[in-house]
Amino acid sequence: MKPRYSNPAKIDRTERLLRPLAGLALALVAAALGGCNDRTGAPAAHAAFVRTEVVQPKDRQASITLTGEVQPRFRADLSFRVSGRVIARYIDVGTHVKAGEVLALLDPAEQEADVDAATAAVLAAESQRRVAKATFERQKSLIASGFTTRTAYDQAQEGLRTAEGALEAAGALLGTAKDVLGYTALRAEADGVVTARNLETGQVVQAAQPVFSLAQDGERDAVFDIYESIFLGNADDRSVSLALVSDAGVTASGHVREVSPAVDPKSSTIRVKVAIKDPPAAMTLGSPVAGSVKVKAQRQIALPWRALMAAGTKPAVWTVDPATRTASLKPVTVGGYEAGEVLIKAGLEPGERVVVDGGKLLSVGQPVTYEGDRS
Repeated sequence: MKPRYSNPAKIDRTERLLRPLAGLALALVAAALGGCNDRTGAPAAHAAFVRTEVVQPKDRQASITLTGEVQPRFRADLSFRVSGRVIARYIDVGTHVKAGEVLALLDPAEQEADVDAATAAVLAAESQRRVAKATFERQKSLIASGFTTRTAYDQAQEGLRTAEGALEAAGALLGTAKDVLGYTALRAEADGVVTARNLETGQVVQAAQPVFSLAQDGERDAVFDIYESIFLGNADDRSVSLALVSDAGVTASGHVREVSPAVDPKSSTIRVKVAIKDPPAAMTLGSPVAGSVKVKAQRQIALPWRALMAAGTKPAVWTVDPATRTASLKPVTVGGYEAGEVLIKAGLEPGERVVVDGGKLLSVGQPVTYEGDRS
C-alpha cells in the first residue's frame, strides 16, 4: 500500500491567506486590553439638584388634645331598704326627678300587717297602763288613810312603772313599723337625672340591691382616660380648654381636679377628671368633649416630613457641607411630630444646611447643587 502525501503547494497558499487575519485578531485583542487598563477616562460623579434650608431653632408652643365624656360630679346608686315585690315603676332612664319624688313601689302587704300588729300592741299597752294607774291611785289614797300596807302600795307603784315602760316600747315598735312601711316607696334623695335602671314591675328585689343610678344636678366633670406617657410632657398649668365634639362652638374652661393614682390594667390608661367651670346647657351628661392643654414652649427645629431619612434604624437627615457642597447623612433625635412637620430636638446645629427635598437618591459624599432656601 502506498503512503498518502499532501500537496506542498496547496499548504503554502493556505498559510499565506491566514497570516494577515491572525495579525488583525492580535491587534484587536491588544487594543481591548489596553482600554481596560486605562483609568484616566472614568466619568466624574453626577451632582444632584436638591432643595435645602438653613435651620434655626424656634420656641414652639405645643398642645395635647384628647376626647373625654361629661359626667356628674356626684352619682348615687339607689336601692330599697326592705325586700319585696315591685308593684309599680314611675320613671325610666333619662328622666329628670326632684328630691323626694317616688320612683318605684314595693308590695306593702307585709309591712302593713306589721303596722297593724304594732298598733294593737300599743292599744294593749295603753289599757294595761290605765289599769295599773288606777290601782296605784287607789293604793295611794288607802295608804294615806292607813287602810293598806306599804308592800301593796309599792307593788302598785311598780306595776304602773312597768305598764308605762311597756307602752313606750310598743310605741317605738309602732314607729319602726311605720318607717319600714315608708321604705316600700323608693324616693329620689336629690334633684338629678336617672342614668341606669335595674328593675321591672313584678320583680322581687332584695334590700340594698341597686335598682337606679342617679346623677345629681350641679357640678359636672369631663372625664378622660389618657396614656401615662402624656404625663412626661411639661404642662403650663392645670387648666384645660373644653369644646363639644359635635359643636366646636360650645366651649368651656376647666381645671384638673383629680388624677387616678392607679393605671387601669385592661386599657393601660389613667383616669383624669377635669372640673368644668360654669358648664353650658349644651354640655349634657354623656356628651363627648375635646380637652386641650398647652405644653411649655421648647426650642426645636422644624423640618418637613420628606426631609427625614434613616441611618440604619435611627432617624437622620442629609446635610450639605458649604465648602465642598457634598452631602452627608447625619443622625438626629426626633422630639415630636406635627401636621406636615417633624420636630428635631438634637443632632443639628443652628445654621446647618439641611436637604428638605430630593434626598431620596443621594449617597454619602455625592456633590449637590441647590437653589436658595425653602420659603
